[in-house]
Amino acid sequence: MRLDCAGKFIDLSQPVVMGVLNITPDSFSDGGHYRQLTDALRRAEAMVAEGAAIIDIGGESTRPGALPVSAQEELDRVLPVVARLARELPVPISVDTSKSEVMREAISAGAGLINDVRALRLPGALEVVVASGVPVCLMHMRGEPGIMQREPYYADVVAEVRAFLAERVHACEAAGIPGDRILVDPGFGFGKTLAHNLSLLRYLDRFAGLAAGVVVGLSRKSMIGSLSNAPVGERLSGSLAAAVIAAWQGARIIRAHDVRETVQALRVCAGVLEAD
Repeated sequence: MRLDCAGKFIDLSQPVVMGVLNITPDSFSDGGHYRQLTDALRRAEAMVAEGAAIIDIGGESTRPGALPVSAQEELDRVLPVVARLARELPVPISVDTSKSEVMREAISAGAGLINDVRALRLPGALEVVVASGVPVCLMHMRGEPGIMQREPYYADVVAEVRAFLAERVHACEAAGIPGDRILVDPGFGFGKTLAHNLSLLRYLDRFAGLAAGVVVGLSRKSMIGSLSNAPVGERLSGSLAAAVIAAWQGARIIRAHDVRETVQALRVCAGVLEAD
């Protein structure tokens, strides 16, 4: 199927890459690299040339321990970038935010998808997306970024995360968002231990029927570092392995910092999946 992102489309018939572009000073991997508009534009253009099907812009870090920023500060960071990229790039622009004010202004500036780590639970968020007609990605997060990694506990992480996402999909559909405009993300690293993350990846196929597609964000994350004993800047190989496993398990959008390499890995994976 094709996902309509405000007139720009993503083909979900095979796995695609969502390029990560953080306009923040403190994101765990690329924080501080793209705060200037020219730098952000250059990086986005490069990711599209490398094969990214969508660019995801974030103006507030949600790494473990991150502190919140105001809606105005987030708007100041992302709006100029969204407006410029939406005008100049052929692919859809996603905005990674939970605030209704940021969602509304970003959509007006040309954003074609909302990527919400809080699954439209903050005041006004659901209403903004319903009114806009753009698709949404609903992510699971236990707690808030500042405290989410303080001994998270689940009796059955796969069942509990799936139940949460199923409930949020139902709430969105009941409010007027069609199922073919909803994506789900189990939220790797958001209130989960390494064991939780591995279980979610092992059984990711159980999320495939919840919505139009499954999104995963595994690139360079601490779970890769824990398994490989590698610092953030040296986690490419592990990130590619996780991306291929996720795609094999049914994920359709893979968030990645290393776009060219991830696109190549996913093309090989897709070729095998499509073989007779």
